[in-house]
Amino acid sequence: MTKRFHGNAGFSLVELLVVIALIALLASLLLPALSRAKAKARVTRCTNNLRQLGLAFRQYADDNQDFLPRRGQGVQPLAQIDRPEDWFNALPPYFNSPSYQDLCAANQRLKPGSASVFLCPVAIDPGSNNFLPYGMNMNLCPWNLPQATRFAEVVRPSQVVAMADAPGPYASTFPSANPYTPVARHAGRVTLLFLAGQVNSLAGGYVGCGVGDPHRDDVRWLTGTDSDASASKY
Repeated sequence: MTKRFHGNAGFSLVELLVVIALIALLASLLLPALSRAKAKARVTRCTNNLRQLGLAFRQYADDNQDFLPRRGQGVQPLAQIDRPEDWFNALPPYFNSPSYQDLCAANQRLKPGSASVFLCPVAIDPGSNNFLPYGMNMNLCPWNLPQATRFAEVVRPSQVVAMADAPGPYASTFPSANPYTPVARHAGRVTLLFLAGQVNSLAGGYVGCGVGDPHRDDVRWLTGTDSDASASKY
């Protein structure tokens, strides 16, 4: 004769509490790792964006007698968006994207989180009329020079900053106590594109974010051209 077991096959309250505690422990271990992975992915995306812009810088110079695109407006928030020589209009065709002027004309202004080379994935719009969370070196190819700067004129382009994480309302950026300073939005680090094409992530304090140009030998905002005469005004 077969014997049947009639015991309770369910979990006891103590066992349920143990399982819940284990799940909570695993979650506490996994969530920081997931957060770090997401942050790393955002930095990678930001780096790739700037790398594409760097390639476009070189291609633009090749197509325009070695002249660089203009920096856009300087210490004032961006308002004039219709000049084809400004970087945000001159570079996008090289990665098959519409210019910033065309985006605005089509009522497609950039918004945080949008998939665009123009956008750092963690940038927040402070409420500006124009939103460009990357800014060109304010001292590189400014409009106060009668002629655009040639690539070959820039001294040590591998150390000269071309673009950086910026606050959003400005087309250009420069280390300063003023609001157009570069922004260290990646866990205290700022992503920089150098004119020779390499991209690097450095501590905001090292770059001078919110303070002023520390005149580092490996992170140069001065170009060795006539534009340097005005750099003290930034």
